[in-house]
Amino acid sequence: MRLLSSLKHNKNDAIGLLQVGTFLEYFDLMLYVHLAVLLNELFFPKVDPHTTALLSAFAFCSTYVLRPVGALIFGFIGDYMGRKTTVIITTIMMGISCMIMATLPTYAQIGITAAWGVTICRILQGLSCQGEIIGAEIYLTEITKPPLRYLVVSLTSFSASLGGMIALGLAIMLLKLEINWRMAFWIGAAISSIGLIARTQLQETSEFLRMKKLQRKRKGEQAAKNLSVSPVRPDKINTQTFMAYFLISCGYPVCFYLAYIHFGNILKATYYYTAEQVIQHNFILSIAQCLSFLAYSLLSYRINPLRILKFRLWIFWPVVLLYPYWVSIIHSPSQLLIFQLGIIVFGIMDVPAAGIMMNHFPILKRFTSTSLIYAFSRMVIYLITSFGFVYLTQAMSHYGIWLILAFLCLGFKWAIHYFENLEGLTDESSLIGLLRGLKRNNFKNKVLQYFK
Repeated sequence: MRLLSSLKHNKNDAIGLLQVGTFLEYFDLMLYVHLAVLLNELFFPKVDPHTTALLSAFAFCSTYVLRPVGALIFGFIGDYMGRKTTVIITTIMMGISCMIMATLPTYAQIGITAAWGVTICRILQGLSCQGEIIGAEIYLTEITKPPLRYLVVSLTSFSASLGGMIALGLAIMLLKLEINWRMAFWIGAAISSIGLIARTQLQETSEFLRMKKLQRKRKGEQAAKNLSVSPVRPDKINTQTFMAYFLISCGYPVCFYLAYIHFGNILKATYYYTAEQVIQHNFILSIAQCLSFLAYSLLSYRINPLRILKFRLWIFWPVVLLYPYWVSIIHSPSQLLIFQLGIIVFGIMDVPAAGIMMNHFPILKRFTSTSLIYAFSRMVIYLITSFGFVYLTQAMSHYGIWLILAFLCLGFKWAIHYFENLEGLTDESSLIGLLRGLKRNNFKNKVLQYFK
């Protein structure tokens, strides 16, 4: 690839290994998510539709509730032992959870123990994928420079979505050919083994090693002087930066849950879709998501990622503001699919700006801080959406979901503006500046400045 031609051979290898590893990891993670419409019937008791929805929400959220604990654990490992160590450990955890899922008896065989077994596996997978994608993004942030950094870091999200798409494709194939669903998880375990072998070839990032060396040097100097003060610590984490990245990170989980899970349940309840039909329907969504992530990643090499986020927000605003109306006029699965595609392609997400945001955290606290952001954003939003959507739609119809979306969009807008200030992007270099240039009959120059 010409964009990578200026990098040294070992960096090219690292980029390739991390993208492949992320793809494999998310292939394993998304197997259960997309097979949930089938597996929840096998591992949970059959009850009334309302209780079924709550049990489904519980199974989904189990992947995220303990992620803050995982963020602290993997944050410590990543910031003190290294980025490479973290991604190796997460790969091992994912492989183990897949093997357990492949052999776990169903509810009909062992009762409620099956439900607890599934929950534990989902927790392990959630902890694993968190350390995986954060470790990969930080690693790539530290070995590349803009604008290549924006491209390769955002391609990690593309690799993750590609893994989910292939997992969906495999689920469809297994159902069509009437192959036992357990085969999917055996394939996932084998894929994790391949990823583990690949990850052992990585080298630690020079930026991390340099900061660890500097930290040891400062500690040694202070010890030699018998200073009573504590050793020099890395820079403190800026609270506003933490909050801004958190608000941006909240966008993806709500869009994902709304498009795939919430509307998937509607397809089953309203249009009487079977599990296989829901999976096929979601496969179309996954293709659109994968292609949009690839497009945004490639655009980030030429256009500042924050401008891309702002563009997506303005496209998404009409969807949010008129959400109750749009949902009320949907009367067929094909109309619902179009609405879902709009959410997936133009929803509020951090792609392709993660490389910008991660770079604003101190190196030796980067893994812990960004892992906590990732963990809490997923945990909070999936708890709100999984259980909140069930009760809000009962109490307030579609206006309950509208309130959640509107609040998140306002937070997303503030966060983009905050990072624009950090990056020194003024109004004159944003979309607003482009429109002002048109008003001043200076359109050509502004276009060139905008895409520079």
